[in-house]
Amino acid sequence: MTESNEGVRLQKVLANAGVASRRASEELITSGAVKVNGKVVKELGSRIDPEVDKVSVRGTPIQLDASRVYMALNKPIGVISSMADEFGRPDLSQYALRSDRIYNVGRLDADTSGLLILTNDGELANMLAHPKFGVTKTYVAKVEGSVTAQEINKLTSGIELEDGMMNADKATLIDSNPFESLVEIVIHSGKNRVVRRMFEALGHPVKDLVRRQFGPVHLGPLKPGQTRLLSKVEVGALLKSAEDKQQRAPRPRSKGGQTVKAKPKGRRSGV
Repeated sequence: MTESNEGVRLQKVLANAGVASRRASEELITSGAVKVNGKVVKELGSRIDPEVDKVSVRGTPIQLDASRVYMALNKPIGVISSMADEFGRPDLSQYALRSDRIYNVGRLDADTSGLLILTNDGELANMLAHPKFGVTKTYVAKVEGSVTAQEINKLTSGIELEDGMMNADKATLIDSNPFESLVEIVIHSGKNRVVRRMFEALGHPVKDLVRRQFGPVHLGPLKPGQTRLLSKVEVGALLKSAEDKQQRAPRPRSKGGQTVKAKPKGRRSGV
């Protein structure tokens, strides 16, 4: 703690985190919009420990650690989703221009482009990438041939793959001609190359695949190879998404009074 042994004034913490000015932060507090560790705090003299206490404003978690970095990258085709590739192929290290360790949240295949989140928040990265939390991802796929309305319905109702039934949360036909089609597909599975395998099962091999959205974060106008810092709103939405999914995640099974952890179902890779 830097202000006193009793902590730092809440309005100062909010202002330092970029939530609002000191005066506006005071108004947020007195209006009941601020919670500390899940409890509404309205007293302006309240002090907290920014390193320990969790603060939210209108239900959105606030990142109080100024050292945390959250970036969006438009990963180009041909780049491996790793910070170091043993075969010397282009990897993500070229975009992690910091001295501390940067993690990529999940993976994209080398031949898939689009949104990847990069951060030095290892706990958040692991949580969002874990299959059990089922973060939704939105892709735009250019595929061979003319995709029909019936095939779009089949994407959402379920397609039998070699590792089981798989379905998209949503699928929308954007454009189609006799030679190729453009489809937007939303999916929460993290299984290896699942989007490509679903289209191949329909007889429409993927020609180009771009991830446009990860959870609440959109790719936007970023060009391949470009990065940008996430806004405080985006960071808050990511933190809230992780918090909500953690609360809804299934609890480990209990057997004979002992906790039984589910066994992992194999390595997840890109899409």
